[in-house]
Amino acid sequence: MKRILTAALILAGTTITKAQLAYNSWEFGASVGASQYFGDLNPELRINYISGAGGILAKYNFSHYIGLRASLHYTQLGAKDSRSSNAYEKKRNLNFYTHIIEGAVQAEFNFFRFATGDKDHRWTPYLTGGIGIFSYNPYTYLDGVKYDLREMGTEGQNTGGFNDRKYSNRAVCFPIGAGFKYWLKPGLNLGFEISHRLTRTDYIDDVSHTYVGSDKFNPNGTDKERAAYQLQDRSYEVSDKLLGTPGKQRGNSNSYDQYLMLEFTLTWTLKSYVCPSF
Repeated sequence: MKRILTAALILAGTTITKAQLAYNSWEFGASVGASQYFGDLNPELRINYISGAGGILAKYNFSHYIGLRASLHYTQLGAKDSRSSNAYEKKRNLNFYTHIIEGAVQAEFNFFRFATGDKDHRWTPYLTGGIGIFSYNPYTYLDGVKYDLREMGTEGQNTGGFNDRKYSNRAVCFPIGAGFKYWLKPGLNLGFEISHRLTRTDYIDDVSHTYVGSDKFNPNGTDKERAAYQLQDRSYEVSDKLLGTPGKQRGNSNSYDQYLMLEFTLTWTLKSYVCPSF
């Protein structure tokens, strides 16, 4: 019996020693970078309000060329007319901030064969595209007090005749972009990616259509009503003549808001032990 056990242990040890280390198809990691908003308060695509961004991801590689990943991101967007060089935008004098929480699924397409641990296939550029959903809730400050702009109904959403301007605080986005990946050591991969988020909302900034006129708001009502009266047209803060006459352009409803993310990623490819065939 002892001889049988001894032989079994020797055989097991020999098998483990000869086992091959391999990397399976799953990757997990994190990202850090920056974001930039584009929309009615930044129609000329200026890089003027950069905010930090971060996320986590899980990816399954179907081959050395194609992968599918799920990610969760957080960032903050914002813009101020006061930073614009356009005279009309300066007089409009609107601003906003919002927190963004985004979940997305994206495909990756490598230009070259990429295999962590393989020195002959150490790097590749790639393309990515997919679909996601994100939450947002634009806000601003008036006399040091924070106000949720969606609740204020600054484009007449809370008055009769403008119900079509009401919007949700969730929307769909379509991330599209490109990147570059390089394995630092077997199983550890570094990447750089820039991806644009095309969205299906024009209200990330709470600006889209026309002014409905100050007569649609109550300057002598509750604190919230008085705040809405002041926030729907803030040109009074920089000019003696109000800008917001009924029907005058406040934003551009012909295009949706967008945002860009630039990030570095660090991922770990899971290891597995595969016994060789005899």
